[in-house]
Amino acid sequence: MQGRNLNSTSDTIWESNHSSEGYRKKLALVENNILLSWVEAEEDIILDIMDLNMLQQAVRDAKLETTPVILLYDLSHIGRITLKYKQSIADLIFNWKSGIDLIVFFNIPEPIRILTESFAAVVPDTIPVLQAGSYDEALFAARAHNAGSALVLNGESTLTNEESAAKNEFLAAVARISWMGMLDQHISIPAHESRDHSYFKALEALQKDLRTKEKEKERELDQLTANLEQRITHMVIKMNAQTEMNRKAGRDSEKEIAELKSRIASQDIELTRVSTAIAEKTTALRNLLDQIYALEIDPTQKRQMTDACLSLIETETIEKRLNIELTESDSVFLSKLQKKHPNLNQRELRISLLVKLNYDTREIARSVGISTRGMESIRYRMHKKLGLGKHQSIKTYLSDLAVTM
Repeated sequence: MQGRNLNSTSDTIWESNHSSEGYRKKLALVENNILLSWVEAEEDIILDIMDLNMLQQAVRDAKLETTPVILLYDLSHIGRITLKYKQSIADLIFNWKSGIDLIVFFNIPEPIRILTESFAAVVPDTIPVLQAGSYDEALFAARAHNAGSALVLNGESTLTNEESAAKNEFLAAVARISWMGMLDQHISIPAHESRDHSYFKALEALQKDLRTKEKEKERELDQLTANLEQRITHMVIKMNAQTEMNRKAGRDSEKEIAELKSRIASQDIELTRVSTAIAEKTTALRNLLDQIYALEIDPTQKRQMTDACLSLIETETIEKRLNIELTESDSVFLSKLQKKHPNLNQRELRISLLVKLNYDTREIARSVGISTRGMESIRYRMHKKLGLGKHQSIKTYLSDLAVTM
């Protein structure tokens, strides 16, 4: 920092690193209740962050929570101060619980001098704000203040008291509007013959324009809020309607499942009856086959008779196996297939199930009581009824249908 030497009290230094912005902010306890703030940087910086936490930590560490502090600000390397920082400074001044006894700015670059003057104009009258040329002057002022001496360091002024008061009022009004958003504050307009009259009138007009713009933003926000609430209401209505539809679909599904279970139970009874009948027929056929084997007749005729019996036994065996393998999922598949293709007759539905179960053409033909050639003819008609393309397979289509259940 330019032109200062810290004494032994300043061994404790707090710092906050802002490497991405190219600077490091430091804070030191100079003596008693005097805190010094400065930045270390290679070039002028934009001051954007207040680092209030660092200041609070320093006050706690120095045990100054109940003691009003004096803040010395070295403004070397400060090229610009953002609105965010100005608002943070204002918040510090008006809400600092420990209390601030004095603020002294020094090494002030000309581009930001007007900001320090605005700050001095807007702070409460209980907090003096001084401007010093160097660290030594700032420290001298702080010590004098602690000793109870009145001291003014803001330099010689060519303004009269009235002009100085008008300037301070103008700067304070600008700061309240800009830094604090106080768009409803009353602005005292000097008399018409005053040279400052036009400045204050312009400021008053600016305040009105900003207030109008703020109200427009509020109306836009209210409209956006209303639109959002309306959209949310519509979404809730749609969600409730969809929920009710889902509930109804669930009830319908439960009803359909109950009906399917009832049908399956009936089919189980029928399957039991059919299986018993097939078993009895198969037993009778085997007895007949044994009797044929025992006959002393022409061998050719005997072979024809035994082949016929064996064919009937095989057919009955396949039929029994097909009936026994009918499961709940098979029933669901048949129900879905019938709903999707109501033009299929009962035999075609049965053939579809057998195709899905990977039975070959010969077994299916025997099951439905037709020839293999007749089976091919039926498959051709089914291909058209199912609306399949030339290169689409019935088996693939039925398998995909079963998967999507």
